[in-house]
Amino acid sequence: MQQVNVRFHSMDQIRQFISTIEKLDDNFDLGSGHRVVDAKSILGVLALDLSGPLRLRYHSDDLGIREKIAPFLC
Repeated sequence: MQQVNVRFHSMDQIRQFISTIEKLDDNFDLGSGHRVVDAKSILGVLALDLSGPLRLRYHSDDLGIREKIAPFLC
């Protein structure tokens, strides 16, 4: 399992992030505090507190994922 912190500054960034990870077969969880949602779900992401960094966890050995999500990393 990999874990990184991501941050979004606009709705457009959220859409771009989801569009990026939707193309991947791996599972992604996005969390804030005790709440964890499916990161591929726009409604789930919008239910989180977006004012600070979010914890992204994913289960993959693909080192290219980090490069694909680089624009959203904090």
